[in-house]
Amino acid sequence: MQMPFTAEYANTEPTRAGIDAMEGPLLVEFGAPWCPHCIAIQPALEELLAEHPEVQHIKIHDGKGQPLGRSFRVKLWPTLVFLQNGKVLEYLVRPRADAIEGALQRQSGAEA
Repeated sequence: MQMPFTAEYANTEPTRAGIDAMEGPLLVEFGAPWCPHCIAIQPALEELLAEHPEVQHIKIHDGKGQPLGRSFRVKLWPTLVFLQNGKVLEYLVRPRADAIEGALQRQSGAEA
């Protein structure tokens, strides 16, 4: 069984058009490997995504001038963007685990 959680940041970021064209539930995580807020949320994020294997997870190493992060108006890390069939459902900025859990549950409910 493949885990939905992605531990490593992507070396190259997808295009916004590529993200918008993805089908099903998707979580795009913007952050940096050295960011203490990003590091702190990883265990909870991994555990919660294991409970929602239907959600694809893409981890983007964001930075100044990166086009994908700017297209989602990312200003702080981590920023989690929950999408369903390319449509943004919710943004969470520096979330706690309970906020992530709630967003994943709402996203799963949006599949219908």
